Amino acid sequence: MIIVDMINDFVEPDGALPVPAAREIVPYIASLAREARERGVTVIYADDTHDPDDKEFEDWPVHAVEGTEGARVVKELEPHEGDHVVPCKSYSGFFQTNLHELLTRLGVDNVVITGTVTNICVYATCLDAYMRGYRITVPRKGVAGLNEEDHTFALRQIEQVLFGEVL
Repeated sequence: MIIVDMINDFVEPDGALPVPAAREIVPYIASLAREARERGVTVIYADDTHDPDDKEFEDWPVHAVEGTEGARVVKELEPHEGDHVVPCKSYSGFFQTNLHELLTRLGVDNVVITGTVTNICVYATCLDAYMRGYRITVPRKGVAGLNEEDHTFALRQIEQVLFGEVL
């Protein structure tokens, strides 16, 4: 199970880049993570983490700066012992990270991807998962978009282009 960007800057209303529906999906993701851990499924956090002078801030407001409260996973979803945290400098949880190596070491070939933002970081992570040969499942109640149109478009792309299962 991969939890994408459920950090304060995206989930909390006073965050740097709040996603309107992100707070609503927290309880559902928490229940999925709890169930995953009970079943022995690895829980991985792919978290946006930037240097203070990150080039991305030319396009987006400053957010998720490493070491700040905004870059922390929201309290209800904090990682547990045995979970893995993968800091991400870009949209995809795979781009210039150790996520693929971690999944390979764990013998994973199916990924359940949750989090925010459906049409940006969730989609980019799904795309890179597909490009690396992983089967993808996205729980519809476990992802949030900036708006309904972009959210729906991304889920359709995950199903029709990446052959993922959207539940």
